[in-house]
Amino acid sequence: MQYWHWQWHTPSLSYFPSHVSKVKPYSDLTFSLVQFTMPLPQSPPKPRRVDPKIWRACAGAAVHIPKLHSRVYYFPQGHMEHASPSHSLSPPFRSLPFVPCLVSSRDLLADPFSDEVFARLLLTPLPHPFHHNNQNDDSNSQTDDEERECQNGVVSFSKILTPSDANNGGGFSVPRFCADSVFPPLDFRADPPVQLLSVTDVHGVAWRFRHIYRGTPRRHLFTTGWSKFVNHKKLIAGDSVVFVKDSDGNVSVGIRRATRFVTSSSPVEEDQPPTQGEGFSRSATGRLSPKAVVAAVECVARNAPFEVVYYPRAGFADFVVSAEVVEDAMRCAWAGGMRVKIGMETEDSSRMTWFQGTVTSAYASDNGPWRMLQVWFVCIVLCDWGIAWIQCVTEQISINLLEKKIK
Repeated sequence: MQYWHWQWHTPSLSYFPSHVSKVKPYSDLTFSLVQFTMPLPQSPPKPRRVDPKIWRACAGAAVHIPKLHSRVYYFPQGHMEHASPSHSLSPPFRSLPFVPCLVSSRDLLADPFSDEVFARLLLTPLPHPFHHNNQNDDSNSQTDDEERECQNGVVSFSKILTPSDANNGGGFSVPRFCADSVFPPLDFRADPPVQLLSVTDVHGVAWRFRHIYRGTPRRHLFTTGWSKFVNHKKLIAGDSVVFVKDSDGNVSVGIRRATRFVTSSSPVEEDQPPTQGEGFSRSATGRLSPKAVVAAVECVARNAPFEVVYYPRAGFADFVVSAEVVEDAMRCAWAGGMRVKIGMETEDSSRMTWFQGTVTSAYASDNGPWRMLQVWFVCIVLCDWGIAWIQCVTEQISINLLEKKIK
């Protein structure tokens, strides 16, 4: 933006010779037009669309995003839990425990500050019950095909950063499976085997790392370039990096942030400010605001389309769920004593682990089927030499979390 202002000039008295009578300071004023430029305020960066294959690998195998134009159920209370577990919907909105919708728009995006992937969905409320038609049924039946297509030819590996990995000035210890399956092969005839690896982040920015195989015992390491990446991305111990190789051999990198859960006794602000110096919040519930949830529910009450934002987070159930999944679960006569299992993704995202549990109670509340089951889980953790430990926990969960009932 350009501004103009008038600048007055007074002739210097030393300009006149000594035999010429000096004029008064303001007897010969001149002016000129001086231009100066003020910087325009910069607009905040916008989220960037991410290739669906890369997005799914960064989000994790346990995350299911409904397909465009598919039938879904929207759970307002689950939406509110993503914003703030300490908040609940006001009584006028509790009459809408779940809402049948159509996915009118779907964007798979990356957060410009934290690099985390998220989805933005435009949902259109539909009459209840659904008016079934072949188009919607076909859309739901093809969701699994779409996910398999996104996984076709894609290899990914996730690692939780150790304090050494996240140390400023240190290197990154590359797991051998990641080096062998994701990165281009090293020339082991060289001494030491080394390569300059170019990796693209979710914003399309290329990062160059020196990948070397050395040490006693020998191991894969990132040296030059890694500290710059850690500092720029503000990585800390507990964050995860996800390396993804597509069908063309291109390698990408995504980030999953370590989250900080707020206990029910801790105060939760409606609009939590980003962590100072980082530009984003590390709180598990700092990405959505209760006001945004209330605005969405108000649109539902008016039967108007509304937009929701969904960040895949460990420990949170999906609040926009495929209609097929919900309807199949609702047809089941849930009762105490049923044996169930739930799938969880391993830390390195290489496989799904199934945990067995027993339903202790099943009851519907004001939230409908949301968190209607109380399940006693037995979590068995295995190591190379057998059972390490057994933990029993009781969880109140939504029916859509249980992938399969054990006969």
